[in-house]
Parts: sequence; C-alpha cells; structure tokens
Amino acid sequence: MNEPILTVFTPAYNRAHTLPRTYESLKRQDCRDFVWLIVDDGSTDDTASLVAGWQTEENGFEIRYLRKENGGMHTAHNTAYANIGTELNVCIDSDDCLADGAVSKILKKWDEVKTSGCAGIIGLDADMTDGKIIGKGFPDGLTETTLCGYYANGGQGDKKLVYRTDVINSCPDYPVFPGEKYVALAYKYRLIDQKYKLAVLDDVLCNVEYQPDGSSRNMYGQYLKNPQGFAFWRKVCMQYPESKKRVFIDCVHYVSSSILAKNRRFIRESPKKVLTVLAIPFGLLLTLFIKRKARS
Repeated sequence: MNEPILTVFTPAYNRAHTLPRTYESLKRQDCRDFVWLIVDDGSTDDTASLVAGWQTEENGFEIRYLRKENGGMHTAHNTAYANIGTELNVCIDSDDCLADGAVSKILKKWDEVKTSGCAGIIGLDADMTDGKIIGKGFPDGLTETTLCGYYANGGQGDKKLVYRTDVINSCPDYPVFPGEKYVALAYKYRLIDQKYKLAVLDDVLCNVEYQPDGSSRNMYGQYLKNPQGFAFWRKVCMQYPESKKRVFIDCVHYVSSSILAKNRRFIRESPKKVLTVLAIPFGLLLTLFIKRKARS
C-alpha cells in the first residue's frame, strides 16, 4: 500500500463536543488516502479519551494524536508542521467538517498541477448551516493566484488552503511571545506568497461553523491580550503589503498594538518609520476604540 499523500491536521482545545462531527466527515470520504493528525493544545475535557477510542476503530485511515501544553492555535500549527511527513497538508478546525469528496478532489487536482511549481491548492469554505460560500468565490477563469492577490483583487472570506509540506516548513515557525496565545496564521502564508502561487480548485473543501468562543468572534479581546503578536503581524504586513492602501492601515494597527504592548521602541522597530509616525494619532484613537469594544 502506498504512503498517503495528504495529512489532514486538526488543532483542538476543549472541542470534545464538536470533534465527533469532524471525525464523521472524515469517515464519509470516498478516498481514505490521508492521515488525520489531531494536535491537542492542552485540552481539559475528554478529547484524549475520545480520540483513543477512534484509534481502535476500523475507519480506513491512520489517526495520530499529539498533546502539548496550551499555547494557542499558532503553536498547535508549529507542532503539526514539525510532525507531518506527507507531501501535502490541510488544516480542518475542530469545529469544522471536511466536505464530502474533498480528499478525492484535492488529490485529483494535485495530480494535475504538482509539476507546475505551485505551493499547493486554494479551495472554498462554505457555511455549515446553509451551504453558502463564505465570502466570495473565485473569478471565472482563475487558475492560479497568491492568497494576497486573491484578496487584493476583491476576494472575501476564509478559503481552504492545502500546502506542500516542504514549502510550509521552509518558513520560520510562528513566533511565541510570553504570556500571549495568538499570532496570525497568515504570517506563513504571506511569506509563501512572495515566492509561489496556489492552484485554484473551485470547489467547497470544508464546511465551517464559527463558535461563540472562537478567536474570530472575539477579535477585540484578542487585540488586548496579544498585542506583541499583533504588532509582529503588522510589521510583516508592512514589509510585504497586500496593497498600497493597506500599508497605512497596517501602520495604524501597528501603532495601536505597540501602545497596548507598552513598546516604546516601536518607531525604531518599524519597517515604515515615517508612515508610522504619521499613523500615531490614528493609532491612539484605534486603541481607545478597541478598549471600548472589548469591554462591551
């Protein structure tokens, strides 16, 4: 039997109540040529025993389980990437479902494009409740794009990213800041965009549901709790801008996050020092806005 080409990895923190539907979506796949890697980010619920039970079942694919100290989504991704041995990988969150037939679609597309030098595949996410595409689909005729280029040209909404493991591991790990548990996952994707494109797969690969306690629902609180991580991300955005319009917006956010982090060296550390100085009044206003929204 050939080694699997794809690893589906799932970071999980206290998601024993949603992981079963993720598991069921994997069991429904018409192609079982994948490994499922669960990275338990220090859960205190029944995640470990739940997965241990699944590992004893005849499900047609390998289930691997790794447990680590709680450190946030980005650290779970670091652990996953360090332990993936397949050619491709895709993240399916612990409250999401792999769309029916997704593995077959990914492997078929990869067989068509793997010699093109692309970094992987970009596909669609859909809302689990109504089946509608998250954000916007792909323009007609689009065959390849960078992630940044998709959004700069009017794209919207989360997309499902399937990356070559060698490419994702050619980027530095997500940094870890003491006392913080958030760094934008887009950090690695932005670096990859500078060298590679993604092959477009105009199909739904994942059905998603945003949880009330998920990071995307609590962004203002995240700004307050993880200012160093956000300042780091804004510096990356200034170095590799999505568009000219976005550079100043990123400067404003960088100023705000630096204020929240109490970093007095932020001008000196900025890749865009003049713009950063000009952004200071707006950054102060944004800081006040974030604090008010986080309280509410």
